[in-house]
Amino acid sequence: MSAPRTATALPVLDPPALPLDADIRLVVSDMDGSLLDERGRVPAQLWPVLTEMDRRGIAFVPASGRQYANLRELFGERGADLTYIAENGAYVVHGDEPVSTDPLPEADVPVVIQHVRDLAAAGGNVGMVLCGQRAGYIERGDGAFEEHAARHYAWLEQVDDLTAVDDVVLKIAVFDFGSVEEVTAPAFADLAERLRVVVSGQHWLDVMNPDADKGHALRRVQDRLGVTAEQTMAFGDYLNDAGMLDAAHWSCAMDNAHPDVRARARYVVPANTRNGVVRTVAAALGLPLPD
Repeated sequence: MSAPRTATALPVLDPPALPLDADIRLVVSDMDGSLLDERGRVPAQLWPVLTEMDRRGIAFVPASGRQYANLRELFGERGADLTYIAENGAYVVHGDEPVSTDPLPEADVPVVIQHVRDLAAAGGNVGMVLCGQRAGYIERGDGAFEEHAARHYAWLEQVDDLTAVDDVVLKIAVFDFGSVEEVTAPAFADLAERLRVVVSGQHWLDVMNPDADKGHALRRVQDRLGVTAEQTMAFGDYLNDAGMLDAAHWSCAMDNAHPDVRARARYVVPANTRNGVVRTVAAALGLPLPD
């Protein structure tokens, strides 16, 4: 396991000057703020790089807080044979077959739901997605919240009462139109002793099984593929990516990353708005840098 880094002034590698002789067998990347551009799209330059990675036997794994169905939609036909780390590590899937599942403990589901309802009743502008194995479920139905939820959940159902949903609950994702770190996260501090409460974006907080984490999920993928941390390159930008970076020797924080994530990485690479993931992988493989 790679130890967390303490330096905060790492230079941005542009073009990334990673060793060309590194034995990289696995590349894993966060989506929002990392691989995806500012409009939430997979960069077109990724596809020829993936083709070359396939030729060399290098696996590519998307890792996200997003729903598995949403990730499959993003990658289309090219994603049929990929392994996905979805729901911030609570659900790992390959070829539509689950590899691992770490559901939220059943007894804690109504507790978390009530926390969000209490926060809303106290004036918080919040909503939640009950992230099930079959679909995502919401009970707040206004257009503004639905728009944010739909960006991350391709299969989304509106219900009257989230406590009545019959599905395996992978996590509960809480959206705050304000600052998650300042308002929402403190409201869940009492649950953090027994559940995993992680800030996964400027406006999102996930409450999960204590064993659910992108780092844990990545280690399962490494074991499944027979790949070591020294053969793994990982990219991330937010606090939910920290464990994943720890599990990869070639740990890369985006230039737009949270300061704590930059401190955990060995390298800082160009921002997602400058196609940092694809450019870094291309440089590491000795390929021409995409525009």
